[in-house]
Amino acid sequence: MIIKNVYAYTKKHEFCKKDIIIHNERITEDTLPFEQNEVIDGTGLFAIPGLVDIHFHGAVGHDFCDADEDGLQAIADFEAQNGVLAICPATMSYPETILNKIIDVAVNHKNKQGADLVGIHLEGPFINPDVAGAQNPKYLINPDFEMFKRIMEKSKGLIKIISIAPELNEAMEFIKLYNNIVNISIAHTAADYETAKKAFALGAKHITHLYNAMPDINHRAPGPIVAAWEDGAEAELITDGVHIHPSVVKLTFHIFGAEHIILISDSMMACGLVDGTYQLGGQQVMVQGRKAVLADNKKTIAGSVTCLFECMRKAVLDMGIPLEHAVRAASENPAKAIGINNDYGSLEPGHYGNVLLIDKDINICHIIQKGKLIR
Repeated sequence: MIIKNVYAYTKKHEFCKKDIIIHNERITEDTLPFEQNEVIDGTGLFAIPGLVDIHFHGAVGHDFCDADEDGLQAIADFEAQNGVLAICPATMSYPETILNKIIDVAVNHKNKQGADLVGIHLEGPFINPDVAGAQNPKYLINPDFEMFKRIMEKSKGLIKIISIAPELNEAMEFIKLYNNIVNISIAHTAADYETAKKAFALGAKHITHLYNAMPDINHRAPGPIVAAWEDGAEAELITDGVHIHPSVVKLTFHIFGAEHIILISDSMMACGLVDGTYQLGGQQVMVQGRKAVLADNKKTIAGSVTCLFECMRKAVLDMGIPLEHAVRAASENPAKAIGINNDYGSLEPGHYGNVLLIDKDINICHIIQKGKLIR
């Protein structure tokens, strides 16, 4: 496939008019005979990498934790048709027996169509029950080294991120022991500044859905957010327009820098569906408009109902984030965070030919996955 005359996103994080050539699923610099290839006229369009969502729970009535292959395939199909071509879905907090079933389905998934399943984000159960958010408190435990070792082996390396609260008993030792084999993220935490700094010093380098389920910034008690900024951590942001005020999103990009921001959707099974009653982590969730809340505690937001592409679009159109920064935060940065950046998150030669063609209003015009037009 050849995409001609398009403004392509480059490794310098800017747009440059060029042709994109895809051969054997990957982007190449080789010039091929045009008559032997499908040609797309990209005049007036922007080409960006297929997006990478490393923190979401489900969509179109299915949850990753359902441990159901048909449901996982339906999620993968939905994500691909919405510009997300690599997915690292998140678990909720569950006991090992349930996590095993979820992992088995993920490991056996074949990536034959839809978004590629490239990892698992283990969100819990090693989190603080006082800051559980929509996580089910009855399943929360302190870090269990042997349990994690077992499920990591079962995942065959598919677990790429684990979110934990560093103030829990044994958490610091866990971070020290496992930071070289999995990306450790601070999450659902009551940690103060000093505790967070220690966690980052021991090897944590990521922070889950920044601002949500953690202490706020206080001028006398800066907390984990300031610690994450000081130590150059990767910071997840949910830019659905519900979780974080637009001005705070702009401030965060300015302070942390676009190179450290990772846009996530944190979407749950209602994403792509109408208002109603749904489930998340075994708890009932009420969805109205763009907001999902626990049915028995309507002050607690329970994930989002917005896919990652729409989160990126809102960041640009509603929050004033430059397109170049938002694209980086939704493609390259998440790919780097889970170690798949040699294949995904870039339009440079050697990467998969995963390309979104968008117009100036950030509407998807075409989706190309590994050199094949899928929308």
